[in-house]
Amino acid sequence: MAEPYYPPQSVLGTGISGRCPRCGQGHLFKGFIEVAKTCDVCGLDFGFADAGDGPAVAVSLIGGFVVLGLAMWVDLTWSPSLWVIALIFFPLTLLVCLGMLRPLKGMLIAQQFRMKAEQATTKHLQ
Repeated sequence: MAEPYYPPQSVLGTGISGRCPRCGQGHLFKGFIEVAKTCDVCGLDFGFADAGDGPAVAVSLIGGFVVLGLAMWVDLTWSPSLWVIALIFFPLTLLVCLGMLRPLKGMLIAQQFRMKAEQATTKHLQ
């Protein structure tokens, strides 16, 4: 029996929405950032999905740049006390970083699927 045809899905669309990179319908995550075992619609095995530290590094760099830049601007413009800066920017840091983590992880996994990326083995080294 032939494998069903699945049209190519957008890496950006499936990553941000947390959907299956093959069918675009099933859920990629079963928790906040825990990847499901298989797609609940098309049955794709997500065993290939290994985003590693990529999403965390990207979130740290991008989120840190945005929040720290904004904190420096606020400090240089209005010179509020340290507790005001901490009260504003600690929760903002959590929101920005946690808000970006799941979509970036989803996009990285969708890109892995599209490029058929896999772990290197000794057969790849020969």
